Amino acid sequence: MFGLALPGRGPLAKPDILLKLAERADALRLDSLFVTDHVVLPASAARSTYPYAMSGQLPGGADQDYLEPLALMSHLARATKRVRLGTSVLVIPYRNPVVAAKMLATIDVLSGGRVILGAGVGWLQEEFEALAAPPFAERGRVTDEYIRVMRACWTTSPASFEGRYYSLREVYALPRPRQAGGIPVWIGGHTDAALRRAGELGDAWHPIGLRPPARLEPPEYAAKVKQLHACARAAGRDPAAIALTFRAPLQVLPSRTKASGGDRPLFQGTAAQVIDDLRQYQALGVSHFVFDAVAQDLKGVLTNVERFAADVRPKLRRPRS
Repeated sequence: MFGLALPGRGPLAKPDILLKLAERADALRLDSLFVTDHVVLPASAARSTYPYAMSGQLPGGADQDYLEPLALMSHLARATKRVRLGTSVLVIPYRNPVVAAKMLATIDVLSGGRVILGAGVGWLQEEFEALAAPPFAERGRVTDEYIRVMRACWTTSPASFEGRYYSLREVYALPRPRQAGGIPVWIGGHTDAALRRAGELGDAWHPIGLRPPARLEPPEYAAKVKQLHACARAAGRDPAAIALTFRAPLQVLPSRTKASGGDRPLFQGTAAQVIDDLRQYQALGVSHFVFDAVAQDLKGVLTNVERFAADVRPKLRRPRS
């Protein structure tokens, strides 16, 4: 399966542009659309290090519009008919888990059962402080617990939960999601803690790769999968029940482009090169790819997506996610 990560910030994060991208992705029968999450960004230089750039800084800076992901997903649910809608990723400790569960369940009902919750722990300590979120140092344990709270809301009625960070006693948190068993949870991240979380709690593992320092090229990805499977078995789960996904930049160049040498970034090249790259990850078990557009304008993004749909996707097997 193949999806597109929509820009939640920057020059392309405009209502008309996002709708055009979403509608075109739906028409081209892509499988998913994903949105990203930040609530506030610090005005002064951040102590925290952005994990997906060598500079350690969020591209584009802090002084920019950043659309709230759940509100955006609800808007996209109305504008699309079949494509799945997900977060890549929602920072779980930022929101009351019962309120978040309610909002996600509502979007799932409104969309006809198309929501995916990509879940992350967050990296920006200043944002935790501004939101009066649980302590940054405890964000991993909080995330584990909040995911369990949300699942309780989605699967039991009345819902109850008793934990270290949250207690819930006999409440109706309806509606339930349209999807049987609740909304699937894809665990983001590539650290040891993220792999443990995916093995214990996730319906899928959802790392971002091919961006320094989180390269996750095929050998590293394969090693992480082995670690994930070991975590799943230690938790008494079947590793095969945890889907493997991958999010990375994509650029499909025109077929007339001369093939570049070995220093070419993966997923950026001619259709034949991109197909070869994707097959390497499919061989490792990846069943759902989510692509970030490299282009910085609407025409460039649309051209890239259309070229992928016409020249790459037809030549790849489409495993079930």
